[in-house]
Amino acid sequence: MTARDEQLDDAQSNKMSRAELDAMDASVFGRSLLSMGSLMSTSNVIMQLADPAIGYGVARSPVENGRLDTHPIKRARTTASYLAVAVFGNADDRRRYRRAVNRQHAQVRSTDDSPVEYNAMRADLQLWVAACLYYGWEDIYERVHGPIPAHTRDTFYQQGKVLGTTLQMPAEHWPADRDAFTVYWNDRVAKIDISDEVRDFLLDIANFGYASDSIARRFGPIKYRRTIGFLPPEFRDALRVEWTAEDQAWFDDYVAAAVRKERRKPRWLSQLMFTALLWDTRLRARLGRPLM
Repeated sequence: MTARDEQLDDAQSNKMSRAELDAMDASVFGRSLLSMGSLMSTSNVIMQLADPAIGYGVARSPVENGRLDTHPIKRARTTASYLAVAVFGNADDRRRYRRAVNRQHAQVRSTDDSPVEYNAMRADLQLWVAACLYYGWEDIYERVHGPIPAHTRDTFYQQGKVLGTTLQMPAEHWPADRDAFTVYWNDRVAKIDISDEVRDFLLDIANFGYASDSIARRFGPIKYRRTIGFLPPEFRDALRVEWTAEDQAWFDDYVAAAVRKERRKPRWLSQLMFTALLWDTRLRARLGRPLM
């Protein structure tokens, strides 16, 4: 990406005011970034990759050092850092991280033998990624705190656009209000499609297939059941997995225990990892080290 491209990207993607962005850590939306959210991280990845262009783009990504299946710890750090920067960072933090993401995404493009055409810089694909993240964060927030109050719901939703503008999505692409988001979501969910190739890639991630055999055997079954449990039914159908009443009962008990644990935590403890990652990205930037 050239310096000119980065200038255009800043002008396009940063249409939220600096004050609006910098106030994020004091907002109701900031309360959605909880440690419990890590439980549904793989589910959210599956939701994002249910778009064929994103699914193939990630499964066939040439960016070796950013692949989840070969560098899971690094990928987990960079993804969590992105969330920390998006929600708790200031406008400068977001600009730096967006540029780092851009350099990675600029390399992810379809080739002549790709089943579908994709380009990771496409704003519509980044809107879908942001929409999946918002859907997941709203889900976690309401599981822990209860329904979002009517007087804060619009603020919560509007601040969610930062999940896209910290990527390549122009702010005006975010659906105008929560009702418009529902229309967009339902339309996009009706178009999801997971091929056999992408399905194998996703199920391997869901089963801890990238970990050692001992870790996969011990933690894989729980991770898989938890991952499938957080998926809306349409995504389970697209993934072609079985989900029984017994599975649902296990999942309900598992989530209820996690919610009780989360509610006992002070917010600073629940968000400690993200706070540390935000400071890590700032230190990396100061030292000239790669953010990703």
